[in-house]
Amino acid sequence: MPTNVTKRLVVEIFYFLFGTALAGFAIALLITPAKIVGGGASGIGTILYHLFGFDTGLVMIIVNIPIFFTGIIVFGKAYALRSFLGAIVLSVWVSIFGQLTSYQGILPYADRVDTLLSAIFGGVILGAGIGVVMKSGANTGGTDILAQIISHFTPIPLGNALFLADAIVIGIGAVAFGIERALFAIITLYLSGQMVNYVVMNMGTKYAKTAYIVSEHYQKIGERIITELQRGGTLIRGSGIYTSKERTMLMAVVHNQQITQLTKIVNEEDPKAFMIVHETYQALGEGFVPMTSITSGPERTSRSRRTPKRGKAD
Repeated sequence: MPTNVTKRLVVEIFYFLFGTALAGFAIALLITPAKIVGGGASGIGTILYHLFGFDTGLVMIIVNIPIFFTGIIVFGKAYALRSFLGAIVLSVWVSIFGQLTSYQGILPYADRVDTLLSAIFGGVILGAGIGVVMKSGANTGGTDILAQIISHFTPIPLGNALFLADAIVIGIGAVAFGIERALFAIITLYLSGQMVNYVVMNMGTKYAKTAYIVSEHYQKIGERIITELQRGGTLIRGSGIYTSKERTMLMAVVHNQQITQLTKIVNEEDPKAFMIVHETYQALGEGFVPMTSITSGPERTSRSRRTPKRGKAD
């Protein structure tokens, strides 16, 4: 058990460092050089860098300090410290990448195409990095905590508070660099948000399909699912609306690449069977992804058990 806990801790630290490095790369080499003010502490850092030459990473640290102390008062030390650690490490990565390249970026910025590319790829890489950090159970602080504080003391929903905080920074950026840059910033924000959602929901999971099979030969089909697909299943008792006849429905969750083989098994055992297949967003548990690889943070249980090859839904 200690080995499993240690291994998970090492993985979380790797995710944390890799995610913050990825996000720092995007901010220092794509977003800041293009004058894209994408909200948050990094947006403020971008503005002050281009107007006064202040280091973006250093500004991010300074901006996060008052937010950090307010977070301690409102949410407690544990949450605030975890958030502040993410903010500090991200800021350090931004400074490292920025100083190595003098914040000149990796594109020449000779025309709007370079700025558009920075907005697109900067948003994607930034979102991927933040998503990986969240998978480690941490976050990058900044306006996320500020939005939670606003939502805590006002009737403003968290999503609206986050939008308001980012909108203010983007508005300042529009005044400083023009409306065009603000529009690029909106692209970056949208793409980064989509990538965060994608990484958090899909990284470490396996795509699967769920099949519902109504057949008189459910027992034989179930046996072949176990022996040939190394999957399990659940029997659901019900009755048809039209005939009122009691039937048994077999539910099975399989990997995407196994659905064709499952269809073949059903057809061979009962060509008259009724089968419904739909996408499964996540498949957690035996034979798929352990719950502990999805849940993270202080709520995560320290218990871990070996996952057998065969999955069971019941």
